[in-house]
Order: sequence, then C-alpha cells, then structure tokens
Amino acid sequence: MRILIIGGTGTISSAITRQLSAIHHPPSTIHEIWLLNRGNRNDEVPSNVKQIIADINDEPTVLAGLPSESFDAVCQFIGFLPQQVERDIRLFRGRTRQYVYISSASAYNKPAANHVITEGTTLANPHWEYSRNKIACEELLMREYRETGFPVTIVRPSHTYCERAVPLSVHGLKGSWQVLRRMLDGKPVIVHGDGSSLWTLTWNEDFARGFIGLLGNPKAIGEAFQIMSDEQLTWTQIYECVANALNVTPKLYYVASQFLAAVAPKEWDFEGNLLGDKAVTVCFDCTKLKRAVPGFQATTRFDEGVRRCVEYVLAHPELQTEDPEFDTWCDKVIEAQEKARQGVIGG
Repeated sequence: MRILIIGGTGTISSAITRQLSAIHHPPSTIHEIWLLNRGNRNDEVPSNVKQIIADINDEPTVLAGLPSESFDAVCQFIGFLPQQVERDIRLFRGRTRQYVYISSASAYNKPAANHVITEGTTLANPHWEYSRNKIACEELLMREYRETGFPVTIVRPSHTYCERAVPLSVHGLKGSWQVLRRMLDGKPVIVHGDGSSLWTLTWNEDFARGFIGLLGNPKAIGEAFQIMSDEQLTWTQIYECVANALNVTPKLYYVASQFLAAVAPKEWDFEGNLLGDKAVTVCFDCTKLKRAVPGFQATTRFDEGVRRCVEYVLAHPELQTEDPEFDTWCDKVIEAQEKARQGVIGG
C-alpha cells in the first residue's frame, strides 16, 4: 500500500511509521510510506520512508510535493479544527481510498451514562474545547462521507504513551519530570480525586498494531474505532507503578479534581484534562476493533511500559525538564489543604 502520514514522528504516529516501514506482508509486498511534516525530527525517520517537508497549511506547496499516484490511505494526526479537516478534504478528495482521522476518546460525554465506553457512546464534552473541536471535525467528516462518499475512518485513542515521557495526570506545562523529581526527593505528589477512578494507558507500539489493521480494511470505511489496552488501573495504582519503576516509596497526596481545576493556572487546563477526561472512570470496550482486526491484543502491561519510560527518561537528561512553577504550586496546594484539615483557614 501507498500510505501518507501527516505528522509521523509524534507519540502515536512514530510507532506506526516504524511498524509500517518494517512490514513485508505478504513477503512480496513492500509498503510505500510517505510522511508530510516540517522535518523537525528527521533523525527519527526510517531510511526507507519518503518525506514531503512542508507545512500542511501551505496547500500549494503540499500539492506540488504530492506524488501523481493516489494513496491507499492518508492518516491525519495533527488535525484539531474543522477548518483543517476542510483543507484536507480539498487536498485529498480523489487522491486517497481512505482518509483516517485521529480524533480523541475525550470526545465522549463526561460523565457518560455508562462507564463502559463503546463507539456508540454519546459525543459531548462541556469541559474541554479541544474535545469539542474534535467532535466538530468528526461530524464534518461523517457528513462528507454520507453526502459525497469521502472515504473516512475515525480513530479515537485515549491515553497513549511512549518511552519519551511518563504518563501522569497532574503536572505542569513542562511535562511529568517534576513529578518524578518529587518522588525521588521524597516529597508528596498530588493525585486527583481519591485515586480510585479507573483509567486506561496504552503503549504506542500496541496501538500501532490495531491502527495498521484498519488501513485498507473495507470494514473501516465510514466507521469509528477506539484503540486501547484492555487493562484498567486506578490512578493510585498508576502512580505506584511509576514509583516502583523509580525504586522509591511514593507519598501520594489526594486533592479533589474540582479544587485542582479551580486553583491551577488556566493555561494548564485542568478543567479539560481532569474534569473533561482523566477524573472520570471509563472502561473502553474494543470489541468493534477486534472484529475488524482479528487477533488484535494490546500486550504491554503498564508496569512494564512505564519501567521502559523511566529507564529512558533517566538515561536522557534532555527529557528531564525542571518545572519550578509547578513544584511551588504543589507545595502551596498541599499546605492549603493541610491548614483546612487542621481547621486553620487562610494564613
């Protein structure tokens, strides 16, 4: 197959790029993989992958760089707004047999009527503009499919991670390193709620296998799929797995999600990330994906995956970004709650 990936070097798409560029199945078939991006991570691109170095918003340059032959699949990983999807429809109508749009499981209603989430769960998120924009993109694409036959497949990932960052829920704009630093220093780390809500974390190489199974798959056209691990963990278990990988005993400090959203800087968007996503117990049912991609199974347990993350981050100082603003904020939140607990308000 000839496959174009818009992006191709991010957390999810990098694993897909690697797997596709290595696949020879059947043995006589070699996929022709193209990436369209700005070329910021060229050192990570496999040598047999072709590239179009361009800003996807520069339509004339993109059109000039596209091959004359059509693609079997175009995979959009960096489409966040309806106008970006409209641009893609202009660019790829008649140039691809399948357009795969990466949406988000955060688009599901919060809280949903049922904690077991399927592709049929209502899409609505009053807490997060990011998710509402994803919903608008999905609606535009499905309308285009119904009215003109534009060959769309929608994929909804949840919390997918790779070795470059440890996945956690409460951190600042500079990522999760400061939380690891607090664990290593023996300081308390904030966990939203009481730590008992369930969450799903999916290793990117597992996600990639499910995704690739949808490419060129006639059962995928006009359909939406969620791709996740079947493993559900509480947030307490997640933080404990991180601490075990660091070989420390965690000091977990629980704070209500609503309070965190109220007192965090707005740019951290805790209302969206917590109230609109991670604070709600969800269990994803991937039966539909498994029917379309027989044999798919996520095989990486979180305790295994996060150990790889921790080892990688500790071995790469450039990923250890200090965040003194977040560190100070944590101390203040903990101090304020302790004063309230002791009956001394303010001060």
